Amino acid sequence: MKVSSMDTHMGNISIDQDVIAQYAGTVAMECFGVVGMANMNVRDGLVRLLKKDSMTRGIQVILNNNKLTLNFHIVVSYGVSILAVADNLISSVKYKVEEFTGIEVEKMNIYVEGVKVID
Repeated sequence: MKVSSMDTHMGNISIDQDVIAQYAGTVAMECFGVVGMANMNVRDGLVRLLKKDSMTRGIQVILNNNKLTLNFHIVVSYGVSILAVADNLISSVKYKVEEFTGIEVEKMNIYVEGVKVID
């Protein structure tokens, strides 16, 4: 599914939804306190930490009126402030995704699906 289409003097540029999700997930994994992405379909109450190659399943990208909404389902490290992790995640991802795509990030929703003790 194409997320955005931009016309330039050389032609049309389209950005796929998975490209934005992959980039946002990579940026999120660099944030302190984020252990990984969680599976969005948590029906039985079990949260699975997704592997790096499938982290896009923990991120939902929605385009509405040429503005992005990003929904993150994350697992955080035990003992860190969830508020601090969320603030860091929002500021880092918002800045880098806007710089990468040229599309404004209007809203970010963060769902903390679990806590993991890091050895």
